[in-house]
Amino acid sequence: MEIFSTGFNYKTAPVEIREKLAITEKSYQSILEKLNNIENIYEVCVISTCNRVEFYGVFDGNDSLKYEILKVLSQYSSIPVNILEKYVFFYTGREAIKHIFRVSSSLDSMVIGEPQIVCQFKESFTKAKEYKAVRHILTRLFDKALNVSKKIRTSTGISKKAVSISYAAALLAKKIFGDLKEKSVLLIGAGEMAELAARHLSSLGVKHIFVSNRTFERAVELANKFGGSAIRFDKILEFLPEVDIVIVSTGATEPILKKEDIKKAVKNKKEPLFIIDISVPRNVEESVNELEGGKVG
Repeated sequence: MEIFSTGFNYKTAPVEIREKLAITEKSYQSILEKLNNIENIYEVCVISTCNRVEFYGVFDGNDSLKYEILKVLSQYSSIPVNILEKYVFFYTGREAIKHIFRVSSSLDSMVIGEPQIVCQFKESFTKAKEYKAVRHILTRLFDKALNVSKKIRTSTGISKKAVSISYAAALLAKKIFGDLKEKSVLLIGAGEMAELAARHLSSLGVKHIFVSNRTFERAVELANKFGGSAIRFDKILEFLPEVDIVIVSTGATEPILKKEDIKKAVKNKKEPLFIIDISVPRNVEESVNELEGGKVG
């Protein structure tokens, strides 16, 4: 038996591929079961984040494994196998173990040292364990990977200035506008990424933080943490002219902000509107970039 790691990440595949492969909470069990039912696989674990959709497991060394996994993903994403083959990576043995350790330690992250991946790594293992898709080999491997991750974080300076995609988004806003003291921000979404963005923006002195979420109570809760205000989700477009920066981070599977809607909403807005989409799948329609001066970060 042999360890394997395979999948797609920000290094190997563009966002338009990754967003179609992103595995939702609803589809997780189905994907895991289909992979676990592949004859060559003995154990398997799935991790799906903003920057990666990857699979780690134990197999019998059969050369057909990659193709069998791609068939499952092709059915799920409607992307032909021959297209997926252009972007997939496939490691076995030592290379697979090395990759798994790098992921768990955030050494393979887009923002090296970001802390979210450790929780995501643990959660992926816990889910796989609940569905009895992992047993003794992956259990030992994941335990070791997390121990290595902890050692790296405590014995090096990698996490002294913990960063994240949310932090990068806040810094990008500062780079665009300079002083943020007179700027207002609308966060669409109220999850962990949005909360991190709010924390960083607050530390950068942003004038006011508005939060909108499908569950209004969650928007109120997050807004209150930073002395901000909650906006009803169905009022987002009406509110766009009132803010300077919009950071979008939700679990929606289709665009929330569309080109024509934004065009109408900000028709009379004199100041520029900077939109940063850190969601995967993307929540801002790509064609927004076609608007005059348009650029979605």
